[in-house]
Amino acid sequence: MTPGLLALIVLALACGGFFLGRFRALQMVGKDLRLLHSLPGYYGQTVALFTGVPALALMAVWLLVQPIVIETRISSMIPEADLPQGSSRDLVMADVRRIAYGLDTILARGAMSEASLSEMRADLSDIRSRMADVGVALGADVQPSVFEAAKAWRHTTGLARVGMTAATLAVALAGFGFATFRIRPEFRARNVSETFLRWLLIAASLVAIGTTIGIVLSLVFQTVHFFQLYPAQEFFFSLTWNPKFGGGSELSIWPLVWGTLYVSAIALAVAVPVGLFAAIYLAEYASKKVRGIAKPLLEVLAGIPTIVYGLFALITVGPLLRDWVAQPLGLGSSSSSVMTAGLVMGVMIIPFVSSLSDDIINAVPQSLRDGSFAMGATQSETVKQVILPAALPGIVGAILLAASRAIGETMIVVLGAGAAAKLSMNPFEAMTTVTVKIVSQLTGDTEFASPETLVAFALGLTLFVFTLVLNVLALVIVRKYREQYE
Repeated sequence: MTPGLLALIVLALACGGFFLGRFRALQMVGKDLRLLHSLPGYYGQTVALFTGVPALALMAVWLLVQPIVIETRISSMIPEADLPQGSSRDLVMADVRRIAYGLDTILARGAMSEASLSEMRADLSDIRSRMADVGVALGADVQPSVFEAAKAWRHTTGLARVGMTAATLAVALAGFGFATFRIRPEFRARNVSETFLRWLLIAASLVAIGTTIGIVLSLVFQTVHFFQLYPAQEFFFSLTWNPKFGGGSELSIWPLVWGTLYVSAIALAVAVPVGLFAAIYLAEYASKKVRGIAKPLLEVLAGIPTIVYGLFALITVGPLLRDWVAQPLGLGSSSSSVMTAGLVMGVMIIPFVSSLSDDIINAVPQSLRDGSFAMGATQSETVKQVILPAALPGIVGAILLAASRAIGETMIVVLGAGAAAKLSMNPFEAMTTVTVKIVSQLTGDTEFASPETLVAFALGLTLFVFTLVLNVLALVIVRKYREQYE
């Protein structure tokens, strides 16, 4: 049974439990609600929660642990002598998974029976032809042990799926029976339901923390592996980025960091003044009619896909800057440049600054405006000396969000700025960013055992640390001014 179908069955049981629990509580008191400790819905909620939550939690944990256990068990079946020269066990296990998928497809099409599969031995030519028929490509050297491991993988996965189905349904039915049996008129169903929901909400709130910890740990472990293969001093103190998957790579981070900062700085130089001035106008000067038209039109920019912005940069903005600015001034002849990507990215992040700043400015108490006007200040003086300082923490947050969006952008940089990693002050030259190189290093059939691939995790960790520093800096600024105006 597939996980999706199993989850639907559990949810159906939980829904049935809700109605049964409610009906049973009413039946016990002859529909006299005064005799119940809690409202009938709470009795139904208890049955539904005890039926669905433990079963779905078990299924989630099972799905997380199962691949790790199966991978470890099946990997031990392949001897070191059967690993292709220059390859790793991870690549061989990828072939095992592909063969197992191909066998499932062949059996589903009726091209082979279970009996013939169990009797089939490693006739490699027959295996390749059968796999090719279902669109599965195998590595160059497939050993008999790999085929046997694939059959074991398929068999073990099937058993694990059956076990997950049985265990999940057993837990759901046990919770269903336990909660139904506990229903009594004096049973404190409301207390149980609210306590259960409170812990459920706490668990949901911990998902963000757990996700962050998981991301950081995955980056740290792979980064440590990278520095075991590539010297850290070359990564941090060299100035050349030149990856070669055959060996002899130069993997310095600084050309990528420079490109990221350069493109982001131009984008913010466009977005912050335009977005902030637009927010001030919409909040303080525009009529309701103008605001009702202009604000939605401005926010449309946030809904345009980034690939469309990239195409706009490639086809329109890049050639325009090249023909009208770069070539006449002798600064370059390429339509791909930092300026192209920065300008288009700045337009894209204008709504991040304007919408949030507009909401923050509108949240400033009207009493501050009235007090300023009562002191004889003009509207512009009130905006400059009262409203903007009071709204500064929120405006800093909006600018930080826009900066994070600019730092993490990829498609606009690929199409607008190119992929050249270099250190240059000329904004009309092609450069690239950290995110672009993370994608390029992990694209294709990569092996997580070479520094050319693992460098993507070191770049990701560096980007994470850089964004964390920006957040801390913004927090310091916000706290300083919040103490002043609250």
